Amino acid sequence: MKIEDRHLAIASWVAQHGTISVEEVIEQFGVSPATARRDLDALGQQMIVIRTRGGARAAAISGDLPLRYRAALMGNEKLQIARAAAAMVQPGQTVAFSGGTTTTQIAQELGVRASADPEFGEKLTTVVTNAINIANDLIVRPELRVVLTGGAAIARSYELVGPLAKAALPLINVDVLFLGVNAINPARGFFTEFESEAEISAAILEKAVQSYVVADHTKFASTAFALICEPTDVTGVITDADADADAVARLRDAGCPVILV
Repeated sequence: MKIEDRHLAIASWVAQHGTISVEEVIEQFGVSPATARRDLDALGQQMIVIRTRGGARAAAISGDLPLRYRAALMGNEKLQIARAAAAMVQPGQTVAFSGGTTTTQIAQELGVRASADPEFGEKLTTVVTNAINIANDLIVRPELRVVLTGGAAIARSYELVGPLAKAALPLINVDVLFLGVNAINPARGFFTEFESEAEISAAILEKAVQSYVVADHTKFASTAFALICEPTDVTGVITDADADADAVARLRDAGCPVILV
């Protein structure tokens, strides 16, 4: 595991559990005691956690750290994906976003575009999301109507999940969905870390006329636990030009178009 991925995983653990010990870092991530201490020291210096004797505890900002920490990774690639995706939205459409760093950046790009394009002021464009941070970013844009699903909030991704998150979905239509994922398997499909997140993403996907997985090239080399959908269940994938050529070819062969930006 790369050091950036390990630091993110440790930050996620602390955000979820409140504390972590050196022994837990060693056990969970298979590192030496010296490496575990260095990892906690580094996170402490970044004020991601508060270093304690024998471990670390959550800092005041730890709840949103996993999302903000991931946002800094592959920043240029995510920006290129975001600009390409936001340009696909037409004024007057209903656009849905799942949670995630790439979808968050697309939403921000859409907000900027809507503010600059008078046509968005003339045609009501609706954003549907289960991500609290995306709703917060866009609610200040008068050109956009923001609809936030209900549900139970989870700190690691700002997403709302569970039965209440799905309750409103049978009543709406979605023109285009931008779906964030943690891993892409060309043979099996698109994955996220937790089944609760996969469930709400799949439910929104069912309501979308068009749907695009948005993910930088590192997601092709990642694995995750919960399957969201198969390759042919989406309209396509938008990723950066550094995506593995063989994996891209396999997705296309499976019937899933891939847009490289």
